Amino acid sequence: MAVKIRLRRMGSKKAPFYRLVVADSKSPRDGKFIEELGYYDPTTEPSTVKIDAEKAAGWLNKGAQPTEVVARLFNKAGITK
Repeated sequence: MAVKIRLRRMGSKKAPFYRLVVADSKSPRDGKFIEELGYYDPTTEPSTVKIDAEKAAGWLNKGAQPTEVVARLFNKAGITK
C-alpha cells in the first residue's frame, strides 16, 4: 500500500480550505484518509499553515511520500526527513 501525504479540499465554492492528511494513494482526493496532520488556509493574508511536526516526521520516516505542494509547505515549516 503506497501512502501519500496530501491536501484534502474543504470549504465552500471559491473559498477553499485544505487539510493535510495521510491517505492511500488510490483513494480519492476527498475520500477516506488514515490520519489528519494539520491544515492550510490560502484565503487569509498571509496564508495560515498549521502542521503537527511530530506526526508528519513520523509518517515521513515510515515512508509516506508528500505531494509537491505538501513538500513545499513542509520546507516552509522546517519539517524534513
